[in-house]
Amino acid sequence: MEPKLVGSYPKSGIDVLIVGTGLAGLTAAIECTRKGHNVRVLERNSTINTAGDMYFMGLSATRFFQHWPEMASEYDYISLHNAWIETRKHDGELMLKPVRVSDRLRAAGLDPKTPPGAFQMRPLVYKMFVNQVERLGIKLEYNRRVVDYFEDEETGKGGVVTDDGERYEADVVIAADGVGSKSQRLVGGQVRAKSSGKAMWRAAFPREHLDKNPEVKEFFHMIEGSEPIVRTFLGPQTYALTLSREDVMVWIMNHDASGSEAESWNNTIEADEVLKGMDEVRGPAKWAPIFRELVKCTPPKTIINFQLLWRNPQPSWASKGARVIQIGDCAHSFLPSSGNGATQAIEDAISLASCLQIGGKENIPQSVRAHVRFRFVRNACAQKLGFANAELLQDTKWDEVKLDPRRAAPRLPKWVWSHDPEAYAYENYDTVVDSMNKGIRLEDDDRIPPNYPPGYKYVPWDIEQIMEDMRNGKGVELSPGDWS
Repeated sequence: MEPKLVGSYPKSGIDVLIVGTGLAGLTAAIECTRKGHNVRVLERNSTINTAGDMYFMGLSATRFFQHWPEMASEYDYISLHNAWIETRKHDGELMLKPVRVSDRLRAAGLDPKTPPGAFQMRPLVYKMFVNQVERLGIKLEYNRRVVDYFEDEETGKGGVVTDDGERYEADVVIAADGVGSKSQRLVGGQVRAKSSGKAMWRAAFPREHLDKNPEVKEFFHMIEGSEPIVRTFLGPQTYALTLSREDVMVWIMNHDASGSEAESWNNTIEADEVLKGMDEVRGPAKWAPIFRELVKCTPPKTIINFQLLWRNPQPSWASKGARVIQIGDCAHSFLPSSGNGATQAIEDAISLASCLQIGGKENIPQSVRAHVRFRFVRNACAQKLGFANAELLQDTKWDEVKLDPRRAAPRLPKWVWSHDPEAYAYENYDTVVDSMNKGIRLEDDDRIPPNYPPGYKYVPWDIEQIMEDMRNGKGVELSPGDWS
């Protein structure tokens, strides 16, 4: 699509209330404003949490920056240019020497100038989004803890109630407040989030802390003095990543849930707990001593034990009257191995803002339902892909990796990164509405190009069966379709 800056769209008259300021909520606020909707945001905390380390941002989630020159410029500035990557076994044995990410992309037949995505620093990305919200003057209210959602189909309104009894109403309420959202009661019944059985130790701290151990500083050096490098450590039922930047050192490690994890960026533990957990790695080979020393260099109150929660895929993201709609983790949670959580959350927000603009104020329920139809199968496939990637990272077949380095890299197929959620909505909205009215499944309507693996037909599945299969050494079944 051609760039269309804020002010390009006429006022829609649609009042949008957004609950939550994760990437989904912030993107919804920004894009709904550009589409001409009236936006108000509620955040339960006293400020927006910009803490954290690194995650993957896919190309499909960053295309909309073309409409926001300030964001495009800032994103380019904070991105990891000239990054390198290397691959090791968890015991430290080097399996794939450092190569530029651009060279690995070329080897995979991709254009380095338009990579499928890139690792980014969460604090920097969040601040970029917050800066844009502030520039737009979007009304954002803090310390507003939502305890209930409601809907009035007769008046065509949705709303929320905060813990102090205050009620907020809007034409459409966007629930972007995570897997524990109170919107679940209104949208899909009490389908509680559950533990995936895994958690992530995560840490990011100033690189100067490595000075206390010269061997660690040397091992986790940057390339050619100043170019950042991502190092992957792949082990049995676990994996870890490190990022060496000029200003910061980052490490994250997947591990079995221990009981001290929580879904919070404020849930810190100390190094001793991590070192004890590292001793419990499966198999005869233990974690590389140099990684243990890296953990010891991590300053106090820095290591976060982040719980990985999950809800089984559910087609119901909207309330009965479609005045309350879930996006991001609230609708679909992802394993970190998917490299898709942030990407799909942003895609959700872009798609919903576009559908509301296309349908207009008189057709809000129709627009919300069209958006869900656009997004459900795609997200269910991306979620399942995360399990396949987890299996690949935690049960690496090194003989195959030596022949083809791509065997040690998470799958990120073209159907994921080539998607443009905004263009897709504009190109297919009328057809999807017609399809809904005729009761045709999305996958059965040949008029609508798939934004999921071509040839795939959705079949309900659940995490319990997948986890059981993985425990029994059975591979993740991706089902028929082109997942490449």
